[in-house]
Parts: sequence; structure tokens; C-alpha cells
Amino acid sequence: MLKVQPLAIPDVLLLEPPVFRDQRGFFLESFNQRAFREATGLEITFIQDNHSASQQGVLRGLHYQHQHPQGKLIRVLEGEIFDVAVDLRRSSPTCGQWVGIWLRAETFQQLWIPAGFAHGFWVKSPAAQVLYKTTDYYNPQDEYTLLWNDPTVGIRWPIDDEPLLSVKDAHGKSFNELPLFP
Repeated sequence: MLKVQPLAIPDVLLLEPPVFRDQRGFFLESFNQRAFREATGLEITFIQDNHSASQQGVLRGLHYQHQHPQGKLIRVLEGEIFDVAVDLRRSSPTCGQWVGIWLRAETFQQLWIPAGFAHGFWVKSPAAQVLYKTTDYYNPQDEYTLLWNDPTVGIRWPIDDEPLLSVKDAHGKSFNELPLFP
């Protein structure tokens, strides 16, 4: 049975599917629509899968789409990441707050981040591959980037050195400059 644990922001969920192991290796259902609905109470339709590969020290994000918001189900296939979600829903009691969690390939855990959040992650391991399902299509004209180290949000990244950033992520906007959700 799929285990579900709400995090400090209760709409963000840590999911743990059952894993069946034997001398040959393992088997798991990485996604089952019925099990997801029964365990979370959410009727979600995923329409796109994204797969990224990153080297150690890379920080991706914090991304979101405003007019075409995406819920995301994140899973690490290789390596270890620190995954972060920032609540951007004005009507939420946790608006402007963040939650972060370690995701490792060997645990098979997944993170559900609903629409209305910015999302990003930092790679701890030598390499990481991340697969995530989304509830809406990627729309580059609608994408926004919250600056990874915005002091208003105050994310405590487990980083000693400057992360490796894309040009887009290095030029993210502050929380106060970005459009929020209702």
C-alpha cells in the first residue's frame, strides 16, 4: 500500500510506494493512478513526464508557471537531492513558506507538490537523475523563477559553496517581485 506523509506544509506530500525485493533485485509500481487517488484523496491527471540529469552542486529552480500552473510528482532515479517547494498561494496560511526534503534513489520516495508552488532542488551526489510528472504542459512563456537565495523566503539550503546555476536561475526574481496565486 502506498504510504503518504504530509510535510510541514500539509499540501506537500511524501509518498512511499511498496517495493518488492528478492535475490534478483526489486519491483515497484512507480505510479498507479488508483493507488495515488486512494492514498491521497486527490483526483490528479498527469500529462507530461520530465527527466533531468545534473552533476553535483547543481541547483535547479525555483520554477513555476503562473497561468498554466503545474502540480509535480518528483522521483529520483539516481543520486540524492535536496528538494524544495515554496508556497506561492496568497490565500494559504503558509504563503511564502518553504519545505525541503532529501530524496534519494535508493528509498524510492516521491514528492507531491501541488500547483501554486515554486519548485527547485540541489544535487548532493556526484550525479542525479530526476523524473517528475506534471499536471500541465511546459509553457516557457509562462515560466517564472524565484531566486534560490531570496532573503524573504529564507530557504536553508544544505550548501557550503555557491551552487552551479543556469543563467535563468541566477537571474531569478525576489518573492516580492513575482506574481502569486490567488
